[in-house]
Amino acid sequence: MYHASFKQLQALLQVARHESVTRAADALHVTQPAVSLQLKLLEDVAGTPLTRKQGRGIQLTAAGDVMVGYAERILRLWEEAADEVAALKGVISGTLRVGAVTTAEHLLPAMLVNFTTERPNVRIKLQVGNRPEIINLLTRHEIDLAIMGTPPRELRTNAVRFARHPMAFVASPGHALMKKRQVSLADVTEENLLVRERGSGTRTAVERLYKDAGLSLRIGSELSSNEAIKRMTAAGLGVAFLSVHACTLEFETGLLRLLPIPENPVVADWHVMHLTGKPIPTVAAAFQEFVIEKGQEVVHQELEGFHKNLAKLHTSQPTVSKNLRGR
Repeated sequence: MYHASFKQLQALLQVARHESVTRAADALHVTQPAVSLQLKLLEDVAGTPLTRKQGRGIQLTAAGDVMVGYAERILRLWEEAADEVAALKGVISGTLRVGAVTTAEHLLPAMLVNFTTERPNVRIKLQVGNRPEIINLLTRHEIDLAIMGTPPRELRTNAVRFARHPMAFVASPGHALMKKRQVSLADVTEENLLVRERGSGTRTAVERLYKDAGLSLRIGSELSSNEAIKRMTAAGLGVAFLSVHACTLEFETGLLRLLPIPENPVVADWHVMHLTGKPIPTVAAAFQEFVIEKGQEVVHQELEGFHKNLAKLHTSQPTVSKNLRGR
């Protein structure tokens, strides 16, 4: 194994990714025979086949699976080494590998744009998913930083709160509850409550809200997509509990409005975190510092637009506006 080259490892990774020598060659901008040669040389070094033909495609052998895992780590470490050397010269560069829960995907782009504008050598690899997916990515070291509401208990992480954000009960303007001057949590339980899947940040928040109020939470429909929940709610099929940031466009167009519930929205925390005991690349450390310093400012900017929209809609919910501005 002492004579394997980076070109051989890259060839194996691309073949594994595309399950095709031809597509791997296209991705590497080389010829198909060149990829086949690199694979053959690597198999000679390993002393065992790493791939096998499966129909028209190519699959990895057991040894190939093992080799791919190490090849990814080796190439990533080499890339990080180059980035760290660049950092010593005062240049922040490299790939920022960050994962965020779905609710945060409306907040993160503004931060990434601001961060990379001042650091043009930084590349972004952003992965968005539900809470278990992001935790798994962090566990497998596929991301360096994770952004979510509550740090996972099953992992040892260094987590820092960088902002507070609102989550709220929303409904279509024509929903029957909108005709009431004030709505209670008990009123909501009588409706078709649309929520995210168990384990998501908004689901955990609404469960805690009802538990603290001493009420039983009855879920009407459970969906894994914010977009699906918003569409169903806008169509009048129920009441939803969602991040205010996720509903910005719907508020602007008048498809959704806040329910007149005291202390609605509910304010929760955003955390940025990385695994304890694992050094993170300089680019990740720089972004973490940036998020901690600028995160709340970005949230406030988002909320300013939300307040302006509330004024346009002539919302008679003074407790809502006060609650949002006061946090």
